Amino acid sequence: MTEMLLYILGLVLFAFGLLVSIAWHELGHLSTAKLFGIRVPQYMVGFGPTIWSRKRGETEYGIKAIPAGGYIRMIGMFPPGADGKIESRSTSPWRSMIEDAREASYEELQPGDETRLFYTRKPWKRVIVMFAGPFMNLVLAVVLFFGSMMTLGIEGQTTQVAGVQKCVIEQDQKRDKCAAGDPVSPAFKAGLKDGDRIVAFNGAPVGDWDTLSDRIRDTIGPATLTVERAGQRLELRADLVANKVLAKDEDGRVVQPVRYVDAGYLGFASKTEVAPLSFGETTDRMGDLLENGVHSVIALPGKIPGLWDATFGDGERADDSPVGVVGAARITGELMTVEAPPTTILVMFMNLLVGFNVSLFLFNMLPLLPLDGGHIAGALWESVRRHTARIFRRPDPGPFDVAKLMPAAYVVAGVFVCFTLLVLAADLVNPVKIT
Repeated sequence: MTEMLLYILGLVLFAFGLLVSIAWHELGHLSTAKLFGIRVPQYMVGFGPTIWSRKRGETEYGIKAIPAGGYIRMIGMFPPGADGKIESRSTSPWRSMIEDAREASYEELQPGDETRLFYTRKPWKRVIVMFAGPFMNLVLAVVLFFGSMMTLGIEGQTTQVAGVQKCVIEQDQKRDKCAAGDPVSPAFKAGLKDGDRIVAFNGAPVGDWDTLSDRIRDTIGPATLTVERAGQRLELRADLVANKVLAKDEDGRVVQPVRYVDAGYLGFASKTEVAPLSFGETTDRMGDLLENGVHSVIALPGKIPGLWDATFGDGERADDSPVGVVGAARITGELMTVEAPPTTILVMFMNLLVGFNVSLFLFNMLPLLPLDGGHIAGALWESVRRHTARIFRRPDPGPFDVAKLMPAAYVVAGVFVCFTLLVLAADLVNPVKIT
């Protein structure tokens, strides 16, 4: 019963974090649009039926039933068509597709709105309005990440022994119990015990886990361990052996996707403890997070076959497989049931929100309609055309009609819908699990 309540708590917390992230994104669009005098009739968080709304000034603020996105409605998103008619459009890719498909009637212009249309603003102002949404997600990700890393910190390994493995087991076998025929581990032979702290390896001091791990991996054969035990220093002699272990990068992190390499092996588990990171360490990790995010977006098409096989075939769901809102909610629910210190669970939850907001930023910056990046690309192209015409003393070509790209936008939206449905199916039938 308690575990179920914790799971539900995780779902509620994720839903709240999702709504805050969406509202924060749309607030970026709203605030900059109003700053530049663009009329914004609606600011909505969610889709579907409206469950609450209130009009303040000229804008209706509301919450809708389905927390899967949000939008603001700005008038004059596109230049007039051949008939000179101007209609309102939405910043949301989903709502734009629905509105165009149904040929819905849009809010009529009010007196004085002729000077408050989105398309009449200079390109650089339109770029700011469309960039402000994704940028707010990036700001939120940075604030959450730096706040959690520099105050709560992360769980890291130390040089203290938490347990000694009695035998040598190749890590790709994914078992922790010794079987007949497994050789005795070097650590067990050497007499290493729980609670020992390794302070030197082959006479060279080791003050952190990464240094100790690297030296163990680089050593096959005799080695001397200097340990602190009950206030005394002891020297233990071990004969390290080669074993198949997880591959790590130059920063000591497990390589993704997971692979195994042959390296020196001692055979003990290190104690973990939570410690805050410095500003420099946090900055490095934030940079790595953004870099990995970019690589993940680029690699998305290549993950579709594996995702399909994991959903409709007998393939395993990869740990780095794309997850949607449902999958992320399930992960958060599982996270709340993990046996770990509350601070560790909080940091993991914060990192989940950080990853979600980084994904929103990167995905929305793709230069494709109906994403924010598509509108940014249109505004930049208009600026190039107009500056080129001015340089060569040609007539002003006028605003670039982004609406002409809507057929391509429908294709992009269709692909995105199909991908979203595939991820949803995978999250339901073969979810990524942390426990």
